[in-house]
This record gives sequence, C-alpha cells and structure tokens, in this order.
Amino acid sequence: MTLPLVWSAEAAAARDAGAPMVALESTIITHGMPWPQNRDTALAVEAIVREEGATPATIAIMNRAIHIGLEPAALDTLAESPDAMKLSRADLAVGVASGRTGATTVAATMICAHLAGIGVFATGGIGGVHRGAETSFDISADLRELALTPVTVVAAGAKAILDIPKTLEVLETYGVPVIGYRTDSLPAFWSSTSPHPVPLRMDSAAEIAAAQRMRTRLGLSGGQLVANPIPEAAAIAQTEIDPIIAKALAEAEAQGIAAKEVTPFLLSRIFNLTDGRSLTANIALVENNARLASAIARELAR
Repeated sequence: MTLPLVWSAEAAAARDAGAPMVALESTIITHGMPWPQNRDTALAVEAIVREEGATPATIAIMNRAIHIGLEPAALDTLAESPDAMKLSRADLAVGVASGRTGATTVAATMICAHLAGIGVFATGGIGGVHRGAETSFDISADLRELALTPVTVVAAGAKAILDIPKTLEVLETYGVPVIGYRTDSLPAFWSSTSPHPVPLRMDSAAEIAAAQRMRTRLGLSGGQLVANPIPEAAAIAQTEIDPIIAKALAEAEAQGIAAKEVTPFLLSRIFNLTDGRSLTANIALVENNARLASAIARELAR
C-alpha cells in the first residue's frame, strides 16, 4: 500500500541523492511559540541544518498527507493555524484521514521520520512523566515511542516542567539509551545542568551514529535520546526557573487545565513570567540541537 507521504522538492532531492537529512517537528511551530517567532524560528532552524551540511525535513499533516519537508507557503500556513491538531501516535492516523491540519509531537515525528527513512530528528525537549503522575497517570507517549521507533532524537533533555527523575526511570524501564553529549549531567531544557547524572556519555557525533548502527545490527527496537545542553549564554539557572515553573503549575491546576493542553499553557505562562527569556532560551536550544543532529545525520550518511 502506498504511504500518504508528500515530499518537498528539497527533501525529495536529498532522498534521491542519499544525502543526510534531519527531521524537525511541527508542534514547536503551532503550540510552542507565538506568531511570528514560530515561523521565524522554524526558518532559522532549517537554515542551520543546511549550513551544517544536511537537509531539513519539517514534518506536518496537511490535506490528508504526511508532509516530509514544507514548502515556504505551507510553513506559513501552518505557523498561522491556531486550531491545528496536536498529533501523537494515538491520533496520527485520524489526523491524516480527516484532512485537518495537524502538527506532530516528538512521538508522531519519530513515526513519520522512520516511514520516510530519516534516522535523526532534532527537537527542543521531549515529553515525559508529568509532575503528579502518581495520581494523574499523565505520561507522554514520547517515552514509549523512543522504545519502539529507531530514530535518534536530539533534545535539550526533558522539558523542565516535568518530573525528570521519574522520566529517567521510565526511559530506563523501556530500555532507551539516554546519551549526554559532552556532559555527565542531564540537561533540563532551559538549564544546561540538573542534579541528575546522565546514564551514558558520548563526545562526538560519530560515536552517536555508530551506536545507532549497532542497535540496528543487534536487532534492538527503538531509538536513542541524545541530551544536548543549552548553550550557557542562553541558559536560565534552575534556581531561577524552578519557582516560576511551580507558579505556572499551580495556576494550571487551579484552572483545571489537563492532558494535551498542559504543556502549551505552561510554556505560555513561563514566557510571561520570565519576560520572554524562556522563549529566547528555547530558540537557542532548538538551534543548538539542529547543529548536533545535522552532524549525526552526516555521519549516518557516510
């Protein structure tokens, strides 16, 4: 059966040439940043991937198809779609079949990248175990996807709004390698370090690519999570950001915000409470992850 994939001209040319490619998610465009920073950041990240010798493939759902790479007009349309669906594994097929515009989370982007034969994906931070999950059972599908789909995901750790120790425990249970890139401490999204040691460490893109190839040779399911610290110049110290996160979480609980709406609400409130510094940091870490993902993609294409 033919897959419902629509390739941009740039991505199709890279596919046909066997050139390195980097998948990019689209929820960061529709649910992670306000207009016009969302469009400008998407374009800047794509430009960084090109500068680093790879081809960007921003993934989104439009017109009953999975788009592998977005033409400029399509990217603009997505960035100005306030009612875009936020699609994960559970609702990806419904989103495609319904004909609605949808943005892909980490989990859905991994699925689509694998369908397209793309082995590396750059994002901001993965989802994970939400604080209070012992009563809410709110755990992101991103974690299980990392155990299922063979794509290396480059992120600045898990989003700092989450319960990071529990997120690490679930990743360990699922057998997902968590690799610190040139760090022994797990980065915490806006902060370059955390009190939590990273389980594995690698210091080069070549090592990370070799580990992915070995997983394939050994028949191990799932991908790898590469934890890439935000550049220090853009980081917000945990001692500063933690009270702000706590305040935003309390507001979300008081307003009864839950499920898929939690993360967009928290990111928006933290943006306001930091006078925009969280967005500046978010953009810096995504760009940094795109650089590392491009280096890994080049190694995988050798």
